Amino acid sequence: MFRDRSAAIADNEPITGAGAAVTPDSDGPLILITGHDCGNQLRSWIDGRLQDRACGIIADANRQAVGVAAADLDADGEEELYVHNTDTDGGACRTTDLLLDRIDHNGRQVWCDAFAHSVNADRGNLTAGRSVAAIDRFGTGRYGMVVASSAATTRCYELGDDGEITDMADVVGLDISCEARSLIAAPLVTDRMDLFVGVDDGPNRLFRNDGGHFVDVAADHDVAAPAAATRGATVIDAGNGSFAIAVGSWETANQLFVPTQAGFTDVSPPVFAEPTRVRTLLAADFDNDGRQELFVNVCGGPNRLLAPVVDTEPAHTDDDSTARVGPPAAWESRPLGAATDADGRGTGAVVADLDADGSLELLIVHGDGDAQPLSLYDVPTDNDWLRVRPTTQHGAAARGAVVTLDTDRRRQRRVVDAGSGYLCQSEPVAHFGLGGVTAPVQQPRRLTVRWLDGRERTVADPDPNTTHEIAHPAAE
Repeated sequence: MFRDRSAAIADNEPITGAGAAVTPDSDGPLILITGHDCGNQLRSWIDGRLQDRACGIIADANRQAVGVAAADLDADGEEELYVHNTDTDGGACRTTDLLLDRIDHNGRQVWCDAFAHSVNADRGNLTAGRSVAAIDRFGTGRYGMVVASSAATTRCYELGDDGEITDMADVVGLDISCEARSLIAAPLVTDRMDLFVGVDDGPNRLFRNDGGHFVDVAADHDVAAPAAATRGATVIDAGNGSFAIAVGSWETANQLFVPTQAGFTDVSPPVFAEPTRVRTLLAADFDNDGRQELFVNVCGGPNRLLAPVVDTEPAHTDDDSTARVGPPAAWESRPLGAATDADGRGTGAVVADLDADGSLELLIVHGDGDAQPLSLYDVPTDNDWLRVRPTTQHGAAARGAVVTLDTDRRRQRRVVDAGSGYLCQSEPVAHFGLGGVTAPVQQPRRLTVRWLDGRERTVADPDPNTTHEIAHPAAE
């Protein structure tokens, strides 16, 4: 299925890499790749190649970076990058994290570290952890950063107008101490941003957003899974108006939690449940057939790809909509082709349309124990597509917004990525395949964006093979 495009990665020397995050730039996606025991990279698509632009503080070869996420913390319309540095397995660290902000310096953009400002003296994060996720507690378009800690208390950093960074975890109910590994910030049990915390050696946590304060409801919703050793996690379209949670574990059974009226139910197919060494999970429509696949990034073994079995029944009408509802009836294993990567020491993975051709690239970061080059893959396809880029009240990427596409065959739903579970964060774009060659073509009928403050905007008959920029209603 996948072809290898790693030759397009310039200067692709082996590294002990960890995570990656994708943030918009003026000329396309910008990817920060964290290095553990080596410098970070900052890559973008230039002249047909994925080139490294990292320098100065963003390269930061003197620290050991793991998780990374992007979001607009200061409501200036541009995203900052939070880089979590971990030089020990748990507890206290010797080096602090970075909160990287782009500023104009003599007519050019440079990155500076907000933790280095005098107002933030002695406020740096000196606790070990893994993942980072962006969270907008109130739906104002101003985000904070949740940092999953190991043998220490989880952090929830917010940035004030004066540049002061404050850990709000104890105030908002996120001051938990556990072996947190993965984070998902998305509307999971409310219409606001809830938080799933995947935990190694203990029960997972699921925090419901009660007006900006968080309450753990994992046990009530049956996603605790105390016997699991959770690593990767992601959300995937459940097909019933909500999102399922896919959870990958380290040598224990994986789960696929589908929402029900009583909470969540594990419906993991055997091919996914089979234990392996999971790192990152990604849900994406790689072949643009109109169904999300589930990519399983494995450390030291072959990766996996699961796809829903496509029905061929005629579409039906539901509540004045031509959208099919209900989860897929079954899942099947798909051959990965070059992306099998059986010898890869996979750590992180992200998806983005790097070359602006309407299909997704898959970037895999390696480096668990062994230095390896980055890997880049895609799926050649002539299927149609539609992409949606919602923005906040301030003009930045609206991470956590829910995008619904009704076609003449079914309803597709996406949540704009605020944190892809383990170490990573994909591009802030809702990507929809529409078929046409390898699957029945879907005609777009209605596009709806719902922001975290409850505002909505609808576009009738959106054009296919187009990226739609949808601004928040308050931005006009």
